[in-house]
Amino acid sequence: MEWLSAENVVAVATSVLGIAAAIAMVWYERHIPRRKRIGYRVQMDNPIGDDVQSGRPNVRLGSFDAPNMANGTLVLLRIENDGSESIGLDDYTSRELNGLTVEFTDRTIHGVSVTQPQGTDHLMSHFTPHSGFGYDEDGNKLRLPRVPLNRGEYFKLLVLLSGGDVGRDIKLVGGIRDGAVRPNRGALPDDTPPLFSRAARAITIVLTASVLTLSTIIIARDDNPPPLGCEKGELTVTGSTAFAPVVRDLAKEYEKDCEGSDIAVDTRGSTAGVGELADLKGESAKTRTSMIAFSDGRSTRAGAALEAESIALSVFTLVANSGLDLPEGLTLTQVRRLYSGEIGYWDELVPSLPHRRVVLVSRDADSGTRQVFQDRVLDGRWEGVPSTSLDCDLAVDRSAPVRCELNSTGDVLKKVASTQGAIGFSELNQANDEKGVKLVALNGDIADVEAIENDGSPYPYRGVEYAYTYGAPPAGSLAGSFLDYIRNNGQNVIRSHGHVPCSTEAGGQLCRDDD
Repeated sequence: MEWLSAENVVAVATSVLGIAAAIAMVWYERHIPRRKRIGYRVQMDNPIGDDVQSGRPNVRLGSFDAPNMANGTLVLLRIENDGSESIGLDDYTSRELNGLTVEFTDRTIHGVSVTQPQGTDHLMSHFTPHSGFGYDEDGNKLRLPRVPLNRGEYFKLLVLLSGGDVGRDIKLVGGIRDGAVRPNRGALPDDTPPLFSRAARAITIVLTASVLTLSTIIIARDDNPPPLGCEKGELTVTGSTAFAPVVRDLAKEYEKDCEGSDIAVDTRGSTAGVGELADLKGESAKTRTSMIAFSDGRSTRAGAALEAESIALSVFTLVANSGLDLPEGLTLTQVRRLYSGEIGYWDELVPSLPHRRVVLVSRDADSGTRQVFQDRVLDGRWEGVPSTSLDCDLAVDRSAPVRCELNSTGDVLKKVASTQGAIGFSELNQANDEKGVKLVALNGDIADVEAIENDGSPYPYRGVEYAYTYGAPPAGSLAGSFLDYIRNNGQNVIRSHGHVPCSTEAGGQLCRDDD
C-alpha cells in the first residue's frame, strides 16, 4: 500500500477534521461562554381581550371582564444569567439608575408582576422605585434595577399591556461590562423545544459527514488489502507442466495484490526446469534468486546448491481412451506388464477387451509426472518398451505395443482421447477436464483427493510438488515473497486445482509421508 495514496490522504484529512471539530466545540463551550452574559426570552405573549390580532396561528383569543382591556395582552418575560460568571451591581454599564430596560413595541404597559425561583430570596429586594424599577404612565418601557445574578439565576416578569398585537418585537436594552445582553430562543406555549442545541447540531453534522466520507472510502477501495511482504521486480517460474495451471493462477493473484511485480510462468517439464535453475551457478546472485522451478516429486537434477520446499500433494491418474472398457481398473501388476512390453494387445491382458493394439502415451524424460509414475507405480523400473514413434501414429507405426513420448500433460491427454487403445498418465484435475478419456483405478482405488486427505485412501499414484530455489531466498526477494504468499494465501487456489496444500495440518502430514 502506498502511504501517500489519494484514499489515505482523504481518510487522514477527514479524521483530523472530525477530531478538530470535537476539540473546537469543547474549547468553545469552555471559553466563549465564560463571558458575563444576560439572556432574555419571551415565554408567553397571549391576548386577554377579544379585539387582539394574533400574529401566530392556533392561539386562543381570550376575553377578560376588565375595563379598557379589549386589546389587552399578557407577556411573560424571563431574564437570566446564562453565562458562566456571576453578575454584580457594578457590572451594569447604564448611566441611569436602572440597569436594563424592556421595550414593548406599539404597546402600553399597565402593570407588572415579578417572580423569583424557589430557593432564591435576595432578588425581590432590588425591585423598588429607589433602585430604578418602574415604568412611565402611558409608556412602553419597563425599567429594571441592577439585579445581582449568580450563574444560572433568573427572574420572571409578567407584564400587562394594551394597544398592540401579539408577537410584536420585545427588546431588552442595556449593557454588561465584559459581557453582553442578548435574546435567547423562547419556549412559547405552542413551540416544540429543539432536541439538540446549536452546538450539538453543528458537531453532529461535522462528525456525521466525517464518518460518511470514511465509509465511502472503505466501500470504494479494495476489500482485500495487499498481504504483508509484497515485493516488486521480475520472477520466472519454470518446471512442471502438470502444476503449471496452479502456478499461473497464483502468479495472477500475487500480481493483483502486489503492484509492481511481474511473474512469468514458462514451464517445460520438472527435470528441465530444475536443470535450468541448477545451470545458473555462474550467474549473479540477483539472477539466481529470480527463478523458481517446480517439480513433481524430488528432482534428480537438483544439486547441493538447490533447496526444495514442499508445496502440495499432487494426485495423478492413469487415463484410457473412452473406448476401452476397464470398469475394474488395473492392478499394479497389470500396469507393470503393460509398460514392460510384455502385452501387445489388450485382450492379452483382459480377455473381455477387443483385439486392439496397446498404445502407451508417455511423457519425455524431463517430466516429473513420469518420474512419480516410475517410482510409485512401476516400482522404479522404466525398462521395457522403447519409444517407437514421435506421436503414436498407428498408421505409420506397425509395432505392438506402440509407445511415444510427448512434451506436456495436455499433449498426452489429447493423444489418448483421439487414439483407440491408448493409455497414458496425467495430473488428476487436468484429466477430469478432458473429454474422450476415462480415469483408470489402481488396485481398486480411483484417484480421489478427498479420500486421500480425509479417509486414508492408499491410492498409490501421488507425489509431493516441490518448489526449488537456488539457495534460500534472501529477505526482500520476490522469490521469497511469492513462496510466502503461496504458503499463507494460496491454499484456496491449490485446492481449486485438486491438490492438497502442504501448509495445512493434514496436508503437511501427507506431504511428509510421501516425501
